[in-house]
Amino acid sequence: MIEVKGLVKKYGSVTAVKDLSFKVDDGHIVGFLGPNGAGKSTTMNIITGCLASTSGSVLIDGHDIFEDPVNAKKQIGYLPEIPPLYVDMTPEEYLSFVGMAKGLKKKELEKNIDEVCSVTGISEVRNRLIKHLSKGFRQRVGIAQALIGNPEIVILDEPTVGLDPRQVIEIRNLIKALGKNHTVILSSHILSEVSQVCDEVMIISKGVLVASDTPENLSLALSEDSVVELQVKGDKDKILEAISNIPGVKGEEVEKESKFGVLTVNIKSDAGADLREKIFYAMRDSGAAVISMSLKQSSLEDMFMDLTSSENPEDVKEKLDDALGKIRDSKALSEKAESEDD
Repeated sequence: MIEVKGLVKKYGSVTAVKDLSFKVDDGHIVGFLGPNGAGKSTTMNIITGCLASTSGSVLIDGHDIFEDPVNAKKQIGYLPEIPPLYVDMTPEEYLSFVGMAKGLKKKELEKNIDEVCSVTGISEVRNRLIKHLSKGFRQRVGIAQALIGNPEIVILDEPTVGLDPRQVIEIRNLIKALGKNHTVILSSHILSEVSQVCDEVMIISKGVLVASDTPENLSLALSEDSVVELQVKGDKDKILEAISNIPGVKGEEVEKESKFGVLTVNIKSDAGADLREKIFYAMRDSGAAVISMSLKQSSLEDMFMDLTSSENPEDVKEKLDDALGKIRDSKALSEKAESEDD
C-alpha cells in the first residue's frame, strides 16, 4: 500500500506540489493524470525516492521512503518515461545487472529473470543486443527491469509513448496482467488508455489532487443529471406513461424510433441516481420488452477537461469531494438494502 501525507515540493518560489494526500490500496491499477506542469512527474519521482520533498511523508507498505529508503524501495519497481537501458547489453545481461543491484543471489536471480522474461514476452529476444530491438521490445525490457525482485508496487511513467498501435495494445494487455499480482500506478497522457486499463483514477491540477475515485463515480459526480438510455419495444403511450410514473424521473425524451418499433428513450434523474432497476420493472409491468439499457456517463476526456481547466483547483476539489461523498453513501445504502433482501 502507498500512503502519501501532506506532500509539498517547492522549487524556490514555485510550489509544484501542494499538500498532496492519498492512499493506493493493494491490488489496484491506478491512473495518475495531469496536464503538463501539474506536478504529476514530480509526485511520482518523490514516491519512488528519486526526489526529496520539501515536507510531507510517503509510506510504502509501512516504510517511509525518506527515513527507511532501502526497505521502502524494495517494494517498488519503476519504469521512467525514458527506460534506463544499456543498449550494448542483452536483455538477460541487463536484467542480471539490475537484479544484482537489487541484492538478488544467483539462483534466485536466474529464476526471477526467467519469470519476468516470460511475463513480459521477451524470452525470444533475451540474448539479442538491446540496441537491435524494436521500441516495443525495449519498452518490455524496461518493464521487465521494474519487475525484477518481484516488487509489490509497479510504477510506470508513460509506458506506451512512441509505440505503434499494435505495440500499444500489447503493453496495455501486459499492464492488465500485472494488475493481478501487483499494485500498478500508471501515468499517461492518453486518456483512452487509462479508461481501458485502470480501475481508479487520480487527477492532479496545479499541484493539487482534485479527484481520486473510480471512473464511474467521477462521471456521476460531474454530471448535472444521470441519464439512462433505454431501448424498448411496445406501446409507445404506455411506455412513456410508465416512465413518467417512476419515482425520481425528472424527464424523458424519445431520441428515435426504428422501423421495427424499437424506441430509444433518454431518461433523466438527479446526478448520482441509477434508476435502471426501477425502469426495468416499470417496463415489465407495462408489457414492454427491454432491448437494452445503459447509464450514460461523461468520458474521461470530458472529466479531465472539467477538472483541470479551473484557476482554483482547491474549489473544484471541495465541490467534487462533496458530490463523491453523496454517491458513495448512496451506493453503500443500496448494497446494504440488497444484502438485507438476500
